[in-house]
Amino acid sequence: MKRRQWLTTLAVALLLGSTVAQAQPSYTVTTAQLQQAVAKKFPMRYPVGGLLELTLQPPELRLLPEQNRLGTQMVVDAGGPALSRSTTGNFDVDFALRYEPSDQSIRAHKLKVNRLSLSGMPPGPAALLQAYGPALAEQSLLEVVLHKLEPKDLMLADSLGVEPGTITVTARGLVIGFVAKKAM
Repeated sequence: MKRRQWLTTLAVALLLGSTVAQAQPSYTVTTAQLQQAVAKKFPMRYPVGGLLELTLQPPELRLLPEQNRLGTQMVVDAGGPALSRSTTGNFDVDFALRYEPSDQSIRAHKLKVNRLSLSGMPPGPAALLQAYGPALAEQSLLEVVLHKLEPKDLMLADSLGVEPGTITVTARGLVIGFVAKKAM
């Protein structure tokens, strides 16, 4: 009887050990942490051909877990010599995320412009903005640092020989999975 109990205990321990060994450690960045980190980088100003200047206001982040992406909507203020008056509009994009080990940051990646609209803009500048706006957005917002991991956040990971790898968008924020460090 004791032998059977011992074998059952051993089997359970091996099963649990196997499950624990396969479990990946992770780090969670909440929506509030992301929103706070991103807001610090705005407003952002971009000149467009010396004719317009676009100012992007702090974005409102949206989690898109079904697509494993983040979305954002920003208010855009436009002014400059091509406009008789300043105008305001909306800018909507979504993007994937990637980890950059050189500065331990999470960055926007694979940006997609969904909508760029400015109300009351004359036809000439509006056409210029529609033609160049998406490309400008993709160039200027690509690789924007959304969050930086602190050394204390990675201390345990470093000691275990792992580093951030996968980034998964969930309904509560980002879950950063860890993978074995690449040999340098």
